[in-house]
Amino acid sequence: MEEKIIKGIGVSEGIRIGRAFVFMHSQNVDIERKISEAEANQEEERFQRAADAAGTEIDELISDVAQKLDAGKIGVLKGQKGILADPAYCPEIKKLIHKNLLSSETAVKQVTEKFAKIFENLKNDYMKERSADIRDVGNRILKILSGKKAVDLKTIKEPVILIADDLSPTDTIQLNKEYILAFATQKGGKTSHTSIFAKSLGIPAAVGLPGLTDAVSDGDTVIIDGLEGLCILSPQKDTIDQYLEKQNAEAAEELLLRENMLNAAATSDGSRVIVAANIGSLADAGFSLEQGAKAVGLFRTEQLFLSRNTFPDEEEQFREYKSVAEKFSEKEVIIRTLDVGGDKSISYLNIPKEDNPFLGYRAVRLCLNQKELFLTQLRAILRASAFGKLSIMFPMISGYAELMAAKSVLDEAKSQLKSNKISYDESIRVGIMIEVPSAALMADVLAQEADFFSIGTNDLVQYTLAVDRGNEKVSYLYDYFNPAVIRLIKNIADAAHAAGIPVGMCGGMAGDPSAAPLLIGLNLDELSMAAGSVPKVKNAIRKVSKQECARLASECAQCKTPEEIHRIIRAFSANKT
Repeated sequence: MEEKIIKGIGVSEGIRIGRAFVFMHSQNVDIERKISEAEANQEEERFQRAADAAGTEIDELISDVAQKLDAGKIGVLKGQKGILADPAYCPEIKKLIHKNLLSSETAVKQVTEKFAKIFENLKNDYMKERSADIRDVGNRILKILSGKKAVDLKTIKEPVILIADDLSPTDTIQLNKEYILAFATQKGGKTSHTSIFAKSLGIPAAVGLPGLTDAVSDGDTVIIDGLEGLCILSPQKDTIDQYLEKQNAEAAEELLLRENMLNAAATSDGSRVIVAANIGSLADAGFSLEQGAKAVGLFRTEQLFLSRNTFPDEEEQFREYKSVAEKFSEKEVIIRTLDVGGDKSISYLNIPKEDNPFLGYRAVRLCLNQKELFLTQLRAILRASAFGKLSIMFPMISGYAELMAAKSVLDEAKSQLKSNKISYDESIRVGIMIEVPSAALMADVLAQEADFFSIGTNDLVQYTLAVDRGNEKVSYLYDYFNPAVIRLIKNIADAAHAAGIPVGMCGGMAGDPSAAPLLIGLNLDELSMAAGSVPKVKNAIRKVSKQECARLASECAQCKTPEEIHRIIRAFSANKT
């Protein structure tokens, strides 16, 4: 058979060679199957049982994957539960059953496609790809209604390259990377939840490959290049040899990273940088230590709240924080207080719908308004601080008054514990995330009341540049190498050091190896990132000297455009390979 190359979108890097396993799970539904009027009530009850069962399945899935996915990805599954609760979804299906006398299957198919198409026709890529989540929910209900057991990808027990028309988010998070070497799909985009999960799980993947399923059969030899977004079908011997060589080079680099990942990160002239991990659970803590993280720069506590239907009480929170503190022992764990609202909604907190939630009732604003919730969490963190080296960090502080209000609630929590003779670390450090431009500009004032700063670039870039990174019309402006962002980072670091406190970074920029020399030159003391990025960033730090990083930062500070900074960073990195 002749070799064929199909080009798509690379979403999770890595090269894999193996046999194809073609997976199809579409539900064949007679789109116009009718029922009699006398059957309508019974049919509605049949649909409702299936919808309830679908909700139970999603809850079970959340429980199964809670230890391997962070809070944001758990939120995706909770979003699917939200579709089932949406007043425009299930009620519309019931309406079609009664008004048009359609079977449950037909009504589910029609309503699901109607809403999926609405999202597909949006111009925003991120919103467009939410159609996959809607279809995932619809297919789950259809599977239950059919009574047929769907192909379970978890049952695959031999190494294969998975080929599919599409994979749902819930298909993807259940993949076992021991047997699923890589996957390729005909549909999908870079910002789909399927793509995001693939990267998180470390499974090489390419999506958006036109004509893929018609071109591949079970057992065909295929090569997946997850960086370039290539699927090579029936590769010739020369091509296989070429990609085996690339795969070996990839493995050698990975081995080098792993051999050095437990060592401390220091520049070639001996300047130490703390390379820490962002975590969302106790399971993340173990993986972070394996990757060589020397601390936790950001413990997102949202996962405790997002992966359940009721508020976690003080004891439950205490046990989680205590376990992480003990796991890291003498290494610092910075616990960020609850940061919900915006893109992270929790139904039982009754957060009102807002036109612009990213600028609204979220993070520390919500906690100050719901004081008992805040006090409960702070008491749990304080109690856990007696078992390790914990620090507290307040998110989205926008000014002095907000910081003082949060510290006042913390003082109240300490007083409550003292009155009950409950011990805690009385020297626990208290810091803030700098992710709002007003806080960056007032950094010198805030530094007098904080023990440390941590820069959250994900929101700082968005707020500073007035860019919604999910909006395709303006997302090209979202760039942490923008000169305005670099100047703000410098201002924050200078203010922190003038006050004698350390400054770290826990946003996406911190996990970019190409950004590490610039951040060292800007005098950041700690970089915290997804655990998988720790070895690469450590490696990047060891290749440079503090002196040349300072020169790099000085040169970038003079730039007028992001493009200039990108050129300088590329040239600097090229000299270090």
